[in-house]
Amino acid sequence: QFKLIVENPDKPLASGLQVKAVVEYTPKCAEDLQDELTLLIDDDVVHIPVLGFIPYCDLEVESEVNFGEMIANNKLVTKEISISNRGTISGVFRVSYDGVVLLNIKPSRGVVKPKSVRKIKVDVCTDVPGVIKEMMKVELESRGFTEVWIKGVVVEQVLKVLGVNCGKAVKCINFGPLYFGTSKTEKICLYNESPECMDWVAVLEDNAIGGEMGTDLQGSTDAVLHDLSLKTKDVDVSTLILCVPSQGTLQPYEKSLITLCFSPEKFERDFEVNDASVVQDYVLFLRFETVGRRAGCLQNLSESHFRHVDLALMGSGYPVILTFKPGTVINFENCYLGEEAQAVCKMKNESEFLPVTFRFRKTAHFSISPARGKLKKKSEKEVMISFSPRQIGKFEMKQIIDIIGTGVDKNNVDVLTAKPFHQVYLTLLGVCRSKRTSIVFTINPGLTPLVSNATGQFVVRGTGQLSDTAPVAVLKSAQTQIHTHRKNRNCEDDALIAFPNDRAASLRPSERNKKYRTIFTKVERYNYIDPEFAYTDAERLFREENKKHYVHYISRLRQRRLGKEASRQFYIYNNPVSIGIKPAEGLKSPNISIADFPTEKPQPKMLPLDDNCVLTSRKLAAIVSKSTNKGVWSWLSPMPSSAQEKEDCSLTLTHKQLHQVFIGPSTIDFGDVSVYSTTTKELHIINNLSVHIWIQIEIEVEELRETSPLSQVVPPLTKTHIPVVFETITVGIFKSSLNYKINNQHIGHVLVVAHAMPIELQLSTRELILSPISGCLAGTEFRRTVRICNPRNHPADFTWRPVTGDRKSAFTIKPTRGFVEAYSDVQCEVVWHPGFNTPETGQFTLCVRKGNSINLKCLAKVIIHV
Repeated sequence: QFKLIVENPDKPLASGLQVKAVVEYTPKCAEDLQDELTLLIDDDVVHIPVLGFIPYCDLEVESEVNFGEMIANNKLVTKEISISNRGTISGVFRVSYDGVVLLNIKPSRGVVKPKSVRKIKVDVCTDVPGVIKEMMKVELESRGFTEVWIKGVVVEQVLKVLGVNCGKAVKCINFGPLYFGTSKTEKICLYNESPECMDWVAVLEDNAIGGEMGTDLQGSTDAVLHDLSLKTKDVDVSTLILCVPSQGTLQPYEKSLITLCFSPEKFERDFEVNDASVVQDYVLFLRFETVGRRAGCLQNLSESHFRHVDLALMGSGYPVILTFKPGTVINFENCYLGEEAQAVCKMKNESEFLPVTFRFRKTAHFSISPARGKLKKKSEKEVMISFSPRQIGKFEMKQIIDIIGTGVDKNNVDVLTAKPFHQVYLTLLGVCRSKRTSIVFTINPGLTPLVSNATGQFVVRGTGQLSDTAPVAVLKSAQTQIHTHRKNRNCEDDALIAFPNDRAASLRPSERNKKYRTIFTKVERYNYIDPEFAYTDAERLFREENKKHYVHYISRLRQRRLGKEASRQFYIYNNPVSIGIKPAEGLKSPNISIADFPTEKPQPKMLPLDDNCVLTSRKLAAIVSKSTNKGVWSWLSPMPSSAQEKEDCSLTLTHKQLHQVFIGPSTIDFGDVSVYSTTTKELHIINNLSVHIWIQIEIEVEELRETSPLSQVVPPLTKTHIPVVFETITVGIFKSSLNYKINNQHIGHVLVVAHAMPIELQLSTRELILSPISGCLAGTEFRRTVRICNPRNHPADFTWRPVTGDRKSAFTIKPTRGFVEAYSDVQCEVVWHPGFNTPETGQFTLCVRKGNSINLKCLAKVIIHV
């Protein structure tokens, strides 16, 4: 089968020349051949092997596919298997699998071209935790069957709360006793013990079973029931418990440090009660949930399982109880100016659990020693209060005592600062009197001393220290005529009268427009102006001009403002609607009573978009009830159209906001459905936010192609639904993910499950016995009915075909063909016609179009009476 084509040279071959030989291979059978080509070169012999191979394919497939660790979140995980062909011709492969774990193997058969690689997609549904170890067989051309192992582990998404110091799981945090108005923080670690990242949010369960909000658990049953009727029911516990951060994302096996802050507040009551009996115990549950996974959010869409962890929070709030001896009103005896009176006050801390840190504020005329300190529980301390008045009169001072405790800033919970959170008041009463001193006046002999009265007639002795400044006595010149000089008696200028003893005080810079005259003769006195301190004429003019500049500047600003306001008012009223009538001119106000106002329930307060407080189950339930009580939104808006919708649908939602958008159920189970049928389930969407959201659904499988609409804008506080349509022609279990996007950013998925069954009809019996009715005449026909049932959701066509052998059948059935509606049945009548030598047995076959076939045996029971 080898042929050599060559021309051997007759002469020796010179250097640089060559001879070509052609070897042809023409295979005649499917086998590999081997031969040898002999080359003679002078005295040497060279053997050249010649090999001939037939074309073949060389297929190889991976022996193992490892999915690794996966989370049980009802999602399809896809891996690829490579089948390579190293041969020279195309090879055929076929995949066979009989298990239930692997859902989709595409393609299950095909051709691999030479020198190429073909990818096979294998899907696994992570709906049930467990270990995956499955084997599928791959039939390769020219190699036979090859085993490929599929391995993986599906685990639950575990979220744990760990202690910071111990690193172990924590079930409860006890804050212990705290004063009302103070705060205490505890730190925990949130641990994602799973191989995938997790978006989480904290929800405070304020309506959980076993929770207590402000109940005195140490009191009697009657007291607790009475206290429940007194305290306010609508308590916002998000102000009592802070969780920072209250939302976030945890990477696989990552820990996040979380700070919990407890700040008890005293409830407001309808009437005053004793502060000593106001003790409030709190037992709350803080739940850390996966975003979008909430159980019981909708009654008909409750989740089968969801990832969360509960943490119990305990704490108690106590009032500050301080008692004072001799009381809160301290009355000092009469105290003279310059003296000091003291009183002893005993402060006692009546609390059995907590100490008290106090601080006295500064108060005029009173001083306290010590001004600050700390009282241990059930202890007392003496405080010395001193009354040292600085003026004469009666004093009733309110002494404020600040109680110092630890407080927290909501913007920075990690830092606790000492600040006053409570105040206690004392009333301090005191009277300051002056001592009586005898003042002796002596006649002035004529010389005016440095210190004297206005006229210099008397001299006061024994008045204490001298004054540092000389007295200045001035009167209006028009108000006195004592010793007025005749030529100055009619002066009408508004000059000031200087007394004789104010000479020391008159030598000072003064205003130039002031005039001074003597007290007796009213002669104008010399007014000294110091050039080092007084302004010059140029400086005075400059100051006046400067004042005018600022006065004009302020006046211009005012005029401009008034002009703008006038123009604004003009544009408001300059319209064709207003005709210049003043509003309500001449109208009388109607008489309105309380009965005229409608009694509406207060609307639940919406959570703002960027609120740092913790979500509570009551708030979420109130928002859900408000959204679900409305009618279903049926107005189709596939794209944001208005400016408000475009702005809202472009927002990036936080984890808290995503937690308030319900899209479910997370698993749409169609159950047992028939092939070639159309089944519809509703995917519910509830928008509990105060903004629009845009839902976009992505479908990749053929069985869900009829689902519509795939895009919809949902208004605020609205519920709607999208019909999910399932159609299939393949028998088997169907599982696929339906992916969606919120605002074209946030991705989610819904698992669609169905069990596709073939078209099938069932018979009420497989063997039918026909017997005559008692009293029938000879030759009467035997009749009996059989029922055909359709257990599927698709109508089925049927046909009866008699099974006859060599003899003709004596049985007939009507109707011979027809159809059965979904979930209904049809009665068919079987008749046996007796005759001479007719067979008493017969058989029919129920043939279902695109479905099964069932045999029906018929037997005629003839009774012969002798």
